[in-house]
Amino acid sequence: MATNSYDMIVIGAGPGGYVAAIRGAQLGLKVAIVEREHMGGICLNWGCIPTKAMLRSSEVFHLMHRAKEFGLSATGIGYDLDAVVKRSRGVAKQLSGGVAHLMKKNKITVVMGEATLPAKGKVSVKTDKGTEELTAKNIVLATGARARELPGLEADGERVWTYKHALVPPHMPKKLLVIGSGAIGIEFASFYNTLGADTTVVEVMDRILPVEDAEISAFAKKSFEKQKMKIKVKAMVKQLDRAKDKVTAHIEVGGKVEKHEFDSVISAVGIVANTEGLGLEKLGAKIEKSFVVTDEFCRSGVEGLFVIGDATNGPWLAHKASHEGVMVAELIAGGHPHAVDPDSIAGCTYCHPQVASVGLTEAQAKDKGHKIKVGRFPFIGNGKAIAMGEAEGLIKTIFDEKTGELLGAHMIGAEVTELIQGYVVGRQLETTEEDLMHAVFPHPTLSEMMHESVLDAYDRVIHI
Repeated sequence: MATNSYDMIVIGAGPGGYVAAIRGAQLGLKVAIVEREHMGGICLNWGCIPTKAMLRSSEVFHLMHRAKEFGLSATGIGYDLDAVVKRSRGVAKQLSGGVAHLMKKNKITVVMGEATLPAKGKVSVKTDKGTEELTAKNIVLATGARARELPGLEADGERVWTYKHALVPPHMPKKLLVIGSGAIGIEFASFYNTLGADTTVVEVMDRILPVEDAEISAFAKKSFEKQKMKIKVKAMVKQLDRAKDKVTAHIEVGGKVEKHEFDSVISAVGIVANTEGLGLEKLGAKIEKSFVVTDEFCRSGVEGLFVIGDATNGPWLAHKASHEGVMVAELIAGGHPHAVDPDSIAGCTYCHPQVASVGLTEAQAKDKGHKIKVGRFPFIGNGKAIAMGEAEGLIKTIFDEKTGELLGAHMIGAEVTELIQGYVVGRQLETTEEDLMHAVFPHPTLSEMMHESVLDAYDRVIHI
């Protein structure tokens, strides 16, 4: 048994772990990373990236049907689901290989295997060749999370799927039930619905996309229903009766149980952190509902043990994990980084239309006691949106009336997942409404709507 000593050992090579390892190496630390499955973790292999590749296919398919609007002709429009999936897998593979290359380039030791923490500063890895013992003063836990499975609604890979099965589907759903309307559920609903599946979404809360601003949720619901999606809110799937070629779902809505038949079900009801079996409790880490409790610098309370990404406090987003990885590496190397502010992390959902937001919703801003000014601008008032044939959408901004601080921004429509970053940078620079009003936005772009939305909050909007 070889004993290897490092400055920092990272467990998990997803967007939190591999970024932490690279930043540590850049700062001159001797770094090892342990990964049990794929370089790039869920995000690159089974999450963010391959889903976007599939959604891009469905978006192009949708546009092909609209060819006539643009003075074009397209006949015999169809798709090959296997080819769509193959492209998605290829994109994931390319990026996973890129992460492996980055590890090599930064001279990071990669250990493939399953890690446990037998004692403080020690990592034991079960590899193909046996057990490897590693030691380090600092350990960064980036073990991520997996799909939460509800009793009786467990996936079987045939008729009932998690996100993983939905990315490599055994068949094209004709009648699809999606349980849960967070980002993952809605993205898959959007993908399969666009390809022609008769899609029903069931959400236990009183609205879909429940973490978004209520106005954006309502806009999204209307938009999805226009695309023939069926949406049931304040509803719960009580049981699934499985047969060879169908699933009968018992759905409770308003105190009554309805039975509906589907040929495919996707369960997207949240996540569970991969924190069991590591030995965390024995070390003294505090775990609540599977997530390790940390402070704002991702410290676990156990000396030398940091926890980042989906294994700790939300929001559970890849870009938050990456940022925490950088912050923790800088702390370990003796730096003084800023803590990551959860309120300044944008959320993006790549359904059709796209949804993106940062900061407080209108309800949250009011709950926190802010007197607010709200501005809105519709896509229909924007030249670029009309030229693109994407006139459906809305940009909403929320300011503190007294200070002019940008409290939150919420968008739905074409390419809003790219636009949101303008407001993210604004919040980072502590912008006020005045700064945003004085900024000159280029014409014709979708970004002009961001300007107009700010102007609208102060009764100065030009184009509506």
